[in-house]
Amino acid sequence: MATERSFPDSFIDEDPQKALEELNEALQGDSDNAEWFCQRAYAHILLNNYSCAVNDAKKAQQLKPSLPLAFMRTGIAEYHLNQYESSHAAFTQGHQLDGSDKSFEIWIKRCEEMMEKEDQNGSDNRTPAVPPVKHDWYQTESQVIVTIMAKNVPKDGVCVNFMERELSATVQLASGEDCCLNLHLLYSIVPQQSTFKVLATKVEIKMKKTEAIRWETLEGEGQESNIKHFNQYPSSSHYTRNWDKVVVDISEEEKKEKLEGDAALNKLFQQIYTDGSDEVKRAMNKSFTESGGTVLSTNWKDVGKRKVDVSPPDDAELKKY
Repeated sequence: MATERSFPDSFIDEDPQKALEELNEALQGDSDNAEWFCQRAYAHILLNNYSCAVNDAKKAQQLKPSLPLAFMRTGIAEYHLNQYESSHAAFTQGHQLDGSDKSFEIWIKRCEEMMEKEDQNGSDNRTPAVPPVKHDWYQTESQVIVTIMAKNVPKDGVCVNFMERELSATVQLASGEDCCLNLHLLYSIVPQQSTFKVLATKVEIKMKKTEAIRWETLEGEGQESNIKHFNQYPSSSHYTRNWDKVVVDISEEEKKEKLEGDAALNKLFQQIYTDGSDEVKRAMNKSFTESGGTVLSTNWKDVGKRKVDVSPPDDAELKKY
């Protein structure tokens, strides 16, 4: 019988970064292991990634509400974020689960002292809760792409956790402030095939769909009766294109390349999307998505106020699934 991998505190203490990498790999194969989430939170705490630690510790709480250590990790991370009231609540819950651990009492007392200091200094001096980040999203047949609007984010200043129906991201802004994004997704994704990329003006998160269905919204409870499959057309149709490539940055080499026919048309649409305003991008995403890939419009004033109907070409047959 195979022995389950173990990540004791001593192993994490020795090299937190290496432990974090191994825990990331382990959780890709077992996203329901509360102890591993708890230990990844510990690694984040040692690396001063406190917002990521809170996310992992709270996930461990959800998976195993009887695990006192999950509340300890939550409390410590929130304490370092100066969120003393929520930290105090986490330590109190953990102490109720394990009254023999005197560490909870020590931390509870620390929180009470800090809350008392804040009361004396006035509420104006309190550190605000971690704010949400501004984000947008769109989709292709195979992916859901979330864009976090943040400039000059450090390459190592992003922590993203993918779960089957949840996405959590913590972004360290250029100002040094941490911002969080937590989403309960409408449908399931494949965590192991989901990635993120830090760019100069944004953080781009790509989530792999489990099915090629159209998401009406980014968050919510998916209903089987509302599932709409992307329409498929014969491979011989000149309207068939790989729209995953629409969101890829065009390199200088590609810009200089001389193309003809469909390749030139695809490149033109890519260029329009890349150089277009936010309204142009919204119009292209909305028209393409709602029409099942049969209409592509750059006029937001037109498509923004109506549902874009499916309009297959004359030489193609619409198939309903």
